[in-house]
Amino acid sequence: MRFLSWNVNGLRACVKKGFEDTFWTLDADFFCLQETKLQPGQIELDLPGYEQFWCSAERKGYAGTAIFAKEPPRAARYNLGLPEFDGEGRVITLEYPEFYLVCVYTPNAQDGLRRLDYRMAWDDAFRDYLVALDADRPVIVCGDMNVAHEEIDLKNPKTNIGNAGFSYEERGKFTELLDAGFTDTFRYRYPELEGAYSWWSYRFHARDNNAGWRLDYFLVSDRLRGRIDKAYICAEITGSDHCPVGLDLQW
Repeated sequence: MRFLSWNVNGLRACVKKGFEDTFWTLDADFFCLQETKLQPGQIELDLPGYEQFWCSAERKGYAGTAIFAKEPPRAARYNLGLPEFDGEGRVITLEYPEFYLVCVYTPNAQDGLRRLDYRMAWDDAFRDYLVALDADRPVIVCGDMNVAHEEIDLKNPKTNIGNAGFSYEERGKFTELLDAGFTDTFRYRYPELEGAYSWWSYRFHARDNNAGWRLDYFLVSDRLRGRIDKAYICAEITGSDHCPVGLDLQW
């Protein structure tokens, strides 16, 4: 069973850069998107064989998530059910008999960490949400989590300590999430692999120089570790400042 996740940084722009060719080439059972930047009715994608699930931000041209699924779920949920977090279209959950699939676009702490308090509260609420799901059945969660967890997860860790995405606070919350019963599938497969990134700034030829960050993840409930077949980063695929990341599970 193949799962893909991609922060497309504006789906309408990504479509003009070959999104649909990439979609069909990757041939996933579940294809999750973040930062769609869409309101309902602003795009129509012809994806035969897939059900489409969309969660939009109240603010136009901002955030947003989507999942395209071959298998119809038992139910779909949107956001976290918490008013303070539910206006930005950041979470979709699909329920299946064997697992929950969660697509997330985690808030950015922003320059100067001016949104760090909101981010810390979000991280706590999202962790609680996943733990509650996990108590019912295993969870597969993917998306742009806006944090490079360890120094190995970005090109220039020393000069980025304390910056958004690499603050001690954000990294600590990610550790708490893993400690709550979840596995970072890519690091589980490749614990010491350097130079594996999923986001590159558009400035300073960062992608050409592979001066990137690993911000996009697939996490699974610890009890699914034995089902991990492949975990991978599709760094060769362009169309966004992020690239797709993938997970193949034996099911």
